[in-house]
Amino acid sequence: MVKGTLSEATAVCVFCASSDHVAEEYVTAAGKLGEAMASRGITLVYGGGNNGLMGYLSASMHANGGRIVGVITRGLKELGYAFNGIDELIVTDGIRERKAIMESRAHGFIGLPGGFGTLEELLEILTLKQLGFHSKPIVLLNILGFFDNLLQQFETAYSERFIEESCRGLYHVTMNITDALEYIC
Repeated sequence: MVKGTLSEATAVCVFCASSDHVAEEYVTAAGKLGEAMASRGITLVYGGGNNGLMGYLSASMHANGGRIVGVITRGLKELGYAFNGIDELIVTDGIRERKAIMESRAHGFIGLPGGFGTLEELLEILTLKQLGFHSKPIVLLNILGFFDNLLQQFETAYSERFIEESCRGLYHVTMNITDALEYIC
């Protein structure tokens, strides 16, 4: 796919929080991202959850007629955490299988704010790109400066030569949803 073009098959994997105890600005951003993706015909690939930013994102996609692919572990599904409006629900036995499926189904990745799981998913997908396992676009949607400290840690790693300068091109940072989607599509 050529950057700047969009096909019906375009799918974006979004990594984001499962916490329901976050600032309203994060909730609003998740909803606006879902609305923007749905309006552009972009399929959402995500962890399949109904709580936190995952829930707001998927509810917005659903309310705006967007296509949703949820990939959830059997244990989380059995606990009732799967969003009911998913068009295609893939149930896995473990988290590693879940992440591999999400990676394979996506044409690009967006990181919204989140906790350990979100950060781990983002760093893994960055590492896989660095090692040449994929060349898909990655965007950190830096709502309220959430990723500022992580980006500062990256700067320390660059300056201390743990990360090569060329790796700056592995990801794009923005606070703007339109910019994030244009970068991927």
